[in-house]
Amino acid sequence: MSEVATQLPPAFAQYDEALTELDAAKHRWARTGAAERIAILRAIKDNLLQVAEGWVEAAVRGKQIPAGSPLAGEEWTSGPYALMSACNGLLFTLSHLDGNAFAKGLRTRRLANGQLAVQVAPHSLWDRLLLSGVRADIWMKPGVTKQDLIRQAAIAYHSPEQRPGKVALVLAAGNIAAIAPLDCFQKLFIENQVVLLKMNPVNDYLTDYLSAALKPLIDHGALRIVRGDGAAGAYLAEHPLVEEIHVTGSVATHDAIVWGAGAAGAANKAAGRRHNQRPITSELGAVCPTIVVPGPWSAADLRFQAEHIATQKLHNSGFNCIACQVLVLPQDWAKGDRLMDELNRVVGSAGIRPAYYPGTTDRVAAFEAHSRSCAHWDRGQGALPLTVSDLDRGDGQWVCRNEVFAPALSLKHLPAPNAEAYLNSAIAWVNETLYGTLGANILIHPKTLRAIGRPRFEAIIAKLRYGCIAINAWTGLGFLLTATPWGGFAGATLNDVQSGLGNVHNTFMLEQTERTVVEAPWAPFPRNLLSGSMSLLPRPPWFVTNARQAQIGRRLTDFAYQPSWFKLPAIFINALRG
Repeated sequence: MSEVATQLPPAFAQYDEALTELDAAKHRWARTGAAERIAILRAIKDNLLQVAEGWVEAAVRGKQIPAGSPLAGEEWTSGPYALMSACNGLLFTLSHLDGNAFAKGLRTRRLANGQLAVQVAPHSLWDRLLLSGVRADIWMKPGVTKQDLIRQAAIAYHSPEQRPGKVALVLAAGNIAAIAPLDCFQKLFIENQVVLLKMNPVNDYLTDYLSAALKPLIDHGALRIVRGDGAAGAYLAEHPLVEEIHVTGSVATHDAIVWGAGAAGAANKAAGRRHNQRPITSELGAVCPTIVVPGPWSAADLRFQAEHIATQKLHNSGFNCIACQVLVLPQDWAKGDRLMDELNRVVGSAGIRPAYYPGTTDRVAAFEAHSRSCAHWDRGQGALPLTVSDLDRGDGQWVCRNEVFAPALSLKHLPAPNAEAYLNSAIAWVNETLYGTLGANILIHPKTLRAIGRPRFEAIIAKLRYGCIAINAWTGLGFLLTATPWGGFAGATLNDVQSGLGNVHNTFMLEQTERTVVEAPWAPFPRNLLSGSMSLLPRPPWFVTNARQAQIGRRLTDFAYQPSWFKLPAIFINALRG
């Protein structure tokens, strides 16, 4: 062993030391009581507030966002704010463990197909004010009862003295800042495992900030954070002290871990012969769709929903596993050309930023090589144009099976004899054609939804096999609302992993979840008042077009740290100016 060790890069000795320390602490952490964990989470919140501004500044530099750009707001909301919110969610659950009181307080209802739906947002008065009309339900797997829901929730906390510890390896994503710490929280607080977090080289500039924010976990011996490249990840995935693995990334990375690399890995997968026997969970992205349902859209609706689609595509410059890659449109819809014109206009004014993620040029080139007659929508000097293709031209099969992870968008037109028939055919098409099961968006006018009927509509979307479905919203909210489970649709296998196995977030610690359904108001304030929907915002703060999103993100983070009525006016003033 010592002879082999001398051949390893010197940095690998750091990994061995960290894993040895975690292995020694794993049973102690697993049996740590709720009161001590509550104290740790509160200390994390204190630390996080202190480093939040530096964290965001580092991310802005790393992603080459221009100084003073409102787009810095993305780094606030998908970074410190998301982590602060997760702390709050876990604190609530851990503070109400007796008799699983936290689960008893959740509102439930039966869907038309008999499944149990659990409302997790809004959950508090603050949610109702700040989420501004957004609702999130968790649909449980068929057969789950309300009694099952309560009895099985937070099951890892039912017998603390008997909890065994494990060492988990978390391989971090390089795009969204909160992914790494939230993945760690899943292992630490919900699965009772200590964690070695290997940062992704793309955003390992966050290492020092995460180390400072999560210092209470590090001091407790439950967490170690290291840097490293792909070779380091491969070494750690095979390390004898690593007992479980969670990866957020690509299918190729997942398969290389499970089956092995290269031709040998392909042969192993074909034979069902695992190279790595460790339990593995994953979130692996997808070719995500947005389905536009025809209806009586006004000119204002077309403008607003164009901003919405642009956000789904261009948030984080398109480097999101849930970025819209395929826009499904009704054929011969009189509003269709106007919607595309509005979308083109928004894309050209949504803020300039370079394509910071490695390999972007090659991925766009591959996308174009498998498409025909691509349009290039200008995004301003210094930014890659948005490449737009028609799936009915070129190699549509390749485009539908490969996540581009870049500013590229495909269009698919389907017959629309009426809204319901179109929606059914669109759902069947995305289920059968697009790779992955992570997130799907549906844009539907309230009058169209009422004509279909809520029970019938929910029965239709129950056929949509995605882990998160967003109705007049973006599935990015399903990530941001950490009470909701995040991951691919239940039922994937190692051999056909799609968008991954298992889920993360889920701060109510519910078992047997199937999917998340997020819904938002169709129209912003004040137009929403005409339709009777609840929203206080003229433009959601996560929209790429929101001119005040940086200020809102900063203030939301401070509010999540310590909610106060006195902090609300400044949030709403900035929101109204956005």
